[in-house]
Amino acid sequence: MNPLAGFLLFLPLLFVVLPIAACGGPERGPEGGSAADEAEGGPAADAPAPTVRPGIDVLLADSSHLIDGRRVGLITNRSGVGRDGTSSIDLLHSYADAELTALFAPEHGIRGTEAEGSAIDDTTDEGTGLPIYSLYGETRAPTPEMLASIDVLAFDIQDIGSRYYTYVSTMALAMTAAGRAGIPMLVLDRPNPIGGLTQGPVLDPAFATFVGMYPVPVRHGLSAGELARLYRGAFGVEVELHVAPAAGWSADRWFDETSLPWIAPSLNMPSLESATHYPGTCLFEGTNLSVGRGTPTAFQVLGAPWLDGEAWVAEIRAVAGAADVAGRTGAVRLPGVEIRAIAFTPESPSDGRFGGEEIGGIRLTVTDRSTYDPVRTAVAALLAARRLSGDAWEWRVRHFDRLAGSDGLRLAIDRGAPLDEITSEWAADVAAFEALRRPYLLYPR
Repeated sequence: MNPLAGFLLFLPLLFVVLPIAACGGPERGPEGGSAADEAEGGPAADAPAPTVRPGIDVLLADSSHLIDGRRVGLITNRSGVGRDGTSSIDLLHSYADAELTALFAPEHGIRGTEAEGSAIDDTTDEGTGLPIYSLYGETRAPTPEMLASIDVLAFDIQDIGSRYYTYVSTMALAMTAAGRAGIPMLVLDRPNPIGGLTQGPVLDPAFATFVGMYPVPVRHGLSAGELARLYRGAFGVEVELHVAPAAGWSADRWFDETSLPWIAPSLNMPSLESATHYPGTCLFEGTNLSVGRGTPTAFQVLGAPWLDGEAWVAEIRAVAGAADVAGRTGAVRLPGVEIRAIAFTPESPSDGRFGGEEIGGIRLTVTDRSTYDPVRTAVAALLAARRLSGDAWEWRVRHFDRLAGSDGLRLAIDRGAPLDEITSEWAADVAAFEALRRPYLLYPR
């Protein structure tokens, strides 16, 4: 069954709160908007980066009528800041014509400092004295009681462009809760830091969970605001929705072309480089290998005690099965990335994998992000590591299948299917998704 066509059959299942962590997390834990009229076309390659204003700045400068005279609830974390670095909490709390009455914390907490899968407690914000309600504890969605003092619910968190990242699931559940309560939802938009490309398998609705609720590809190429419009328009989330766009951004621009500060939205997302590899390397969270948690380069490195990095690199090249003009296998078929052998030592890794132990592995470095496909590259690395690991290999079956969006990828890797056979099966679904998303786009592409 086509994942998009089959989605409606599984719609009632999507809002069940399941005990799973975000991508990268162990299987534990607590479990039509505004047009982007201001988005400008991308400048020439040698021109300075355009001035991008995040949605919170656009709201207060140009669209304050959406909150004027209203009580506002805000879902956010430390990545929710204005262009000058002032937190959205402080900006809204000091805005005289509206009243900020409640804050809501997603996975990792409102400051983004809690480990993946850790239950977040209700608390009080020290700076404002406002209540902070947890959306990653006993409930994943705002309750009617939490919304009782709110006239509009706002969302302002930096997403990183991958289906696994749970913040957009929090947004979706909040949209549903707001719709049921009869209050509007306002998304204060931010750029997709890894741009507008779509890559990887589309989720099968039978595998919908909190780390992937809707049939979108692993790398969806949308901003949070565009995703919200898609959820409402294509996937049946009923809510009055408004989007304050990221003014000046176009989807061909990466985060380092916006002049906005990178603020790690979670502990193990330290840089744009990590975010670029994350749509692929996160799949290794469904195995017993390390993804570099406990290092400064999480999701840029992979490894395990029983693996030799040089042998792994050679096997990846063999899996890719092509040669460049210098005779190096795999260089053409996995473009845009350098893969080299390394050894690294995780220190107090939040996933508990190989802490204090030097392990062999590989490091991925982007060399051309216009051609780099992190999901295809990760599948090549998975096929190679599976061959080399022998009896040491372990699947975290339920978690891997949730991340991949079906059991098909795991089964194909187990039988040693060719890389091209595995990845070519995604093309039709990705094309269908790109057609489906088109009416909900806000930014030039």
